[in-house]
Amino acid sequence: MTTPPLPAATLGSLRRVRAGVLDVAFCESGPAEGPPVLLMHGFPYDVHAYEAVAPLLAAQGCRVIVPYLRGYGATRFADAATPRSGEQAALGADLLALLDALHIDRAVLAGYDWGGRACCVVAALWPERCAGLVSVNGYNLQHIAAAGKPAAPANEQRHWYQYYFQGERGRAGLAAHRDALCRLLWQQWSPTWAFDEATFARSAAAFDHPDFVEVVIHSYRHRHAHPGAPGDPAYASIEARLAAQPDIVVPAITLDGADDGVMPVEGTAAHAHHFTGPHAHRVLPGGGHNLPQELPDAFARAVLHLVRHHDPEHFA
Repeated sequence: MTTPPLPAATLGSLRRVRAGVLDVAFCESGPAEGPPVLLMHGFPYDVHAYEAVAPLLAAQGCRVIVPYLRGYGATRFADAATPRSGEQAALGADLLALLDALHIDRAVLAGYDWGGRACCVVAALWPERCAGLVSVNGYNLQHIAAAGKPAAPANEQRHWYQYYFQGERGRAGLAAHRDALCRLLWQQWSPTWAFDEATFARSAAAFDHPDFVEVVIHSYRHRHAHPGAPGDPAYASIEARLAAQPDIVVPAITLDGADDGVMPVEGTAAHAHHFTGPHAHRVLPGGGHNLPQELPDAFARAVLHLVRHHDPEHFA
C-alpha cells in the first residue's frame, strides 16, 4: 500500500487523533471557536466529497471537520487485533469517539451513505451530542432483522454489488479491481454527474488501504445477516439498540438526489415517521447519490440552516 496523498487544500489541514480503536486522519478548516460541523463521507468515496462544501462552511465561521472513515485514506486501526468490522454500530461508535477525542460536546452532523449512517446512529442514540442532522436518503439505519425481506425487483437490481460481495468471488473482485468496480458504482449511482478521471483518482487513492477490502466486505455481509460476518462483540449493545429502529428527535434535514441510481427517492417517504423532531425533506433535481460533491451549494445550505436556525421546517 502506498502513502495516501495529501487531500485538497480546500479541505484545510490534515490532522490525526487517537479516537477509540482508530488513529483517525481528518481535515480541519475554519475558526477553532466556530460552531463545529462534522462531514462524513460514504462508500466508495472519501473526504474529497466535501472539497467544495468545506470552504463554503468555513467561510461562514464554522469549524469544519472531515474524517476518513475506517478502512480509508490515512485512518488506521490502532491495534492489529481489532476486528475489521464495517457494521453500522462501529461507524457510529467511531464518530462518537471522534467527538470525544476532539472535546466536542455537540455538533451538526452531516453525511451520506456510510457517513450518513454514522451520523444517524449518533443522532438516534446520543441526541445530546447532535445539534442537527443532515442525512442523504433519510433514515439511514439498517433494519438487519428484516434483511431477508425482498424489495421490488428494480431496487434489487440496483444492489447487485451487495450480493456480489456475499461470496468469495466478490471479495476477490473488489481486491483485484477496486478502482474499476468503484468507478462503475460512481457512474451507476450518479448517472448525471460528469466527473472526470482526475476527480475519481483523488478519491480512489483512499481505497489503497490495507483494511479497505475487509471492512467493505464485512459491512455488506453483516447488513444481510451473513453467517460468516458476525458483529464485533464490542458493539453488540449498540447494535441491540439499533435493532429497535429508534426515532431521531434532533432537528433534521433529509435530502434525496432526484437522479440517485442506488437509493430510490420514494424509499425516503416510507421511513419519514422515524423523524419525530423538527424535520424537512427535499428532493434535489440533477443530483445523484453523492450529493455534497455533485451539488455542494445545496448541501452546504442545508448544513448552514441547522447551524444558524435549528428550524428545518423553514428550510427552503
